[in-house]
Amino acid sequence: MPTMISKENEKTSLTPNEKKDLLAKFLAKTGVEPKKVLIIPPDITRFNSGAGELTAILYKLFKNAQIDIIPALGTHAPMTEKEIRHMFGPEIPLERFFVHDWRRSLVHRGDVPGGLIKEWSEGKLDYSVKIEVNKMLFEGYDLILSVGQIVPHEVVGMANYTKNICVGVGGEDTINKSHFLGAVYGMERIMGRADTPVRKLFNYGCDKFLGELPIYYILSVMQKDSETGKMAMRGIYAGNDMDTFREGAELSRKVNLELLEKPLRKVVVFLDPGEFKSTWLGNKSIYRTRMAIADAGELIVLAPGLKEFGEDPEIDWLIRKYGYRGTPSTLEAVRKNADLRGNLSAAAHLIHGSSEGRFSITYCPGDKIPLEDLRKAGFKTEKYSVMAEKYNPSSLSDGFNILPDGEEIFYISNPGLGLWALKEKFA
Repeated sequence: MPTMISKENEKTSLTPNEKKDLLAKFLAKTGVEPKKVLIIPPDITRFNSGAGELTAILYKLFKNAQIDIIPALGTHAPMTEKEIRHMFGPEIPLERFFVHDWRRSLVHRGDVPGGLIKEWSEGKLDYSVKIEVNKMLFEGYDLILSVGQIVPHEVVGMANYTKNICVGVGGEDTINKSHFLGAVYGMERIMGRADTPVRKLFNYGCDKFLGELPIYYILSVMQKDSETGKMAMRGIYAGNDMDTFREGAELSRKVNLELLEKPLRKVVVFLDPGEFKSTWLGNKSIYRTRMAIADAGELIVLAPGLKEFGEDPEIDWLIRKYGYRGTPSTLEAVRKNADLRGNLSAAAHLIHGSSEGRFSITYCPGDKIPLEDLRKAGFKTEKYSVMAEKYNPSSLSDGFNILPDGEEIFYISNPGLGLWALKEKFA
């Protein structure tokens, strides 16, 4: 089916009325007059996706239907009441929100054969993958609306679309093995690309095992406006097939990829304390900049809200145990240790979070996590208070900055908003 609605503009932001009109037009095109609707938006870690506003608009458009909302947590911590209100506004009753449990609230729909994984991984892996999703999807909904943002992503290449289902409300086996597939195939071969081995896995899972569900995708493309400093919705797309996703991915590549002529010697990344509390999320500072940083370069991560490694207790423990030691060390640990072999998403994350010794990484937290814990995990460290005095986020602008002492740095105020890479990486 072709894209049902789309609107994009690289320079301006869609207005609230445009968003409402487009969503109303889309709902009319579905031809469904639903009595029961399930909305699957991202959680607070994707606050800048614009999905909170879109979800609130959808809630108002359905006047006579039961609306249930299950944020696509994946392995993330459940949203607090404060986070729900911050993201979705004051009008949706709290009892309409449900929590996804990635280990227990599941239905097993089928397995992706190991032969396909072997083909997609170019022979690097050979295991089957269970497709498990939250059981709520099978509770008789007339419409299931997956709402989210297309943006470069370290596991799947471009975030959202079928990832929001297979991972966001998916199960442990899918999450673990898809993440490991992306890591072993090579993160730098994936990021910023719409067609990847992990995307093939998610699409196969949804097409083969969830095809009878009335799932539609509402996808945004966001960019931080250089003049206002606020997030701008540059595009919105809705439909139920890969063509819809590809159309949005093309705009995301234009507005969310910053391609550079020469490698960066020093990069400073700020992690908003309201969004980044773990290295599981905060390592986007590494993922999204690694293709731009020079050999022997330096990455400084200002992380005032950092308090843990993984939001899931088991993953947190595994990160602390094995640390960010690089691909060979991690793969060896997987071969030798059943605990890491049983949680391949943690293993994938350990690969993603290492510079492979190519550049240094200095984490600068507040007082919620000991510096020694970060050093044991493989990072250099410095106190946030010390480094923020030298690299003050309030006085820096995104991009190149010359400091009073003459030092040149490249500053990024939120690594989750894009991907920075050398032009030659996308030649």
